[in-house]
Amino acid sequence: MVLIPAGDTVFWQIRGTAIIRGPLLLLKRPSIYRGYKSTTREVLKTMAIKKTYAEINARIQSGKAVVLTAEEVISLVEEKGVAEASRQVDVVTTGTFGAMCSSGVFLNFGHAKPRIRMQKVWLNGVPAYSGIAAVDAYLGATELPENDPCNSSYPGEFLYGGGHVIEDLLDRKPIRLEAVSYGTDCYPRRELDTVITLDDINEATLFNPRNAYQNYNCAVNLSDRTIYTYMGVLKPDLGNAHYSTAGQLSPLLNDPYFMTTGIGTRIFLGGGIGYVAWNGTQHFPAVQEDSEGNCFGPAGGTLSVIGDLKQMKPGWLVGASYLGYGATLIVGLGIPIPILNEEVMRCVSVSDRDLYAPIVDYSEAYSRRIPGNLGYVSYAELKTGKITVNGKELPTAPLSSYPKAREIALTLKDWICKGDFLLTEPVKPLPSCKDGITAKALEIKRT
Repeated sequence: MVLIPAGDTVFWQIRGTAIIRGPLLLLKRPSIYRGYKSTTREVLKTMAIKKTYAEINARIQSGKAVVLTAEEVISLVEEKGVAEASRQVDVVTTGTFGAMCSSGVFLNFGHAKPRIRMQKVWLNGVPAYSGIAAVDAYLGATELPENDPCNSSYPGEFLYGGGHVIEDLLDRKPIRLEAVSYGTDCYPRRELDTVITLDDINEATLFNPRNAYQNYNCAVNLSDRTIYTYMGVLKPDLGNAHYSTAGQLSPLLNDPYFMTTGIGTRIFLGGGIGYVAWNGTQHFPAVQEDSEGNCFGPAGGTLSVIGDLKQMKPGWLVGASYLGYGATLIVGLGIPIPILNEEVMRCVSVSDRDLYAPIVDYSEAYSRRIPGNLGYVSYAELKTGKITVNGKELPTAPLSSYPKAREIALTLKDWICKGDFLLTEPVKPLPSCKDGITAKALEIKRT
């Protein structure tokens, strides 16, 4: 469990009126986020500066590549401008370290003697899904032991779950493996109880169906009681506010239109190397706007990612418990962004003051799926430690770690500078806000 201290921030305000310059929606304040009106405009197709993946990789291999983190590049663009920064810089690295519930690992245990077709599987008492091949299983990060009291004693503590098992596997700790079966002629064994470590099994493939949320809510509580959520413990009567995005270091806030992140993109995952496998579940990229048409930047994109757990590093996949909610896995993830043209540089140069989160009431609006929000707040303001909502000042706290996000971006930068990490060109782009994907709601029907 990673504990991040709370801080206190100032309330948001709109910093200017939107104007149109060419195909881009800009705001009068030069440093403000450059939003993109995907429904009516397209990203510039011709740029004064153009680079290719092959050219950038050649510079990496020769030791000549210039690599900055998304935090470092901001001051360069402010000093030199977008065009000159695009000439100088080859790659910008990003990072995020936060809870990502839609995570898990595919495991192949190898065959026992005699063989067993595992019908049910438990790892340290936590069930894993075994409705696949004989000795394969998928362990989800939020899975709980069958004897966990959950919220029967409210709020539940959820002390151990799938995310903790994944962390223990990565730490090379012994894991108790139990399995039962109905028995077949080719798989006669009916039960198994043994101990394994990560190095004892054939494969451990981390496959996370939904990671790296592009942007997320700032959660508050309008009710008169404390509530326990995946956004942490929210105090009554606007007693606090939680947010969970790295802001200016966040991978998909730096590639808001998926110009460089796609299927096959090589990434930092769990302290090792992983890849983008597909868009994540609930991938609904869009541009946030209020009722008056003011643009508040991107939101809604997600990634499905994959990597070999055996080459990942302890400390970058951490099991966590959320009081009254459940267990999860904190994931370290970073994406390198090749500076192919000025438009890519313009996107990676956004700062926390240019990026906004919607303020959402989790006591009723979120849980009852009531549309709307209480306004928008910039990450710069959230990080000051206090904001004002409905005229009341309240403290803020992050659920993701900015120092760890910075460490990921710096590690990725180091790998690239040493020539140990080359960039991959996506084999297929991911859907962006211009594709107009919208979420479907589950309609409860009578059977």
